[in-house]
Amino acid sequence: MDNSFKYLMITNNPVIAAGLDTCGVDRIFVDLEINGKNARQGHLDTVISHHSLADVSAVKAALKNSELLVRINPYFSGSAEEIEEVINRGADIIMLPMFKSMSEIESVGKLIAGRAKFIPLVETIDASNILQELDDCEYVDEVHIGLNDLHLEMGLKFMFQLLESGYLEQRLAGFKKPFGIGGIARVGSGEVDGELVMAEHVRLGSRGVILSRAFHQQISLGTDGELCLDKFSEEFKALNAARDKLLSSDKTSLNQLHDTFCRNVRAIVG
Repeated sequence: MDNSFKYLMITNNPVIAAGLDTCGVDRIFVDLEINGKNARQGHLDTVISHHSLADVSAVKAALKNSELLVRINPYFSGSAEEIEEVINRGADIIMLPMFKSMSEIESVGKLIAGRAKFIPLVETIDASNILQELDDCEYVDEVHIGLNDLHLEMGLKFMFQLLESGYLEQRLAGFKKPFGIGGIARVGSGEVDGELVMAEHVRLGSRGVILSRAFHQQISLGTDGELCLDKFSEEFKALNAARDKLLSSDKTSLNQLHDTFCRNVRAIVG
């Protein structure tokens, strides 16, 4: 069984990207998505990145081992030009947000034409309803489930209700391609403890997660540009150790952790 797991982290700072590369973060994430995002999330406590095409080149130049993932804008009239630019600037992986149909997936897949990996971000109800078609699509390498926009569209109070309710477990049953789910906080922190969230990843067979703002807060960059990753590295190792321990857990133990996860989510939702 392939237990490989990819950690993703968002930054457009080449110095931080180079440091994360040395720490073993698998994928550095430059976020170009802006079309429609202010309308969807501008009133919420979420991050809107405002990264640029120039950031794609700068971060790529800083990486030695990590892959460069670029989230482009939702499919629009300028997608062809945007995809050409990010590929020419070194994107290893292209992520498409806010799609609703296979025609959008096929259009973007044809534009990428195998020159980069293609990861659709499943974050609409319509997208979650075509997961099986994504699994069968020749253009798709992996998928990532975006909990934030999906839970908002579904009218839920909290993103982890998508796991607590069994909604994602049902949708992902039998899914064969690698998939990742949402983001994660540090072990011992977050609205739901990062270790409990990681237990859900292990239980469901997830292969990737985005390191949340709680990890960003462990990175310090001095006015002289000196980077300190000591705290980040410590927390990242703790999360990896938690995952290794969970991988050796039996099904009964993982189900017990799932029950605890669900109780925590219900307590938050009220």
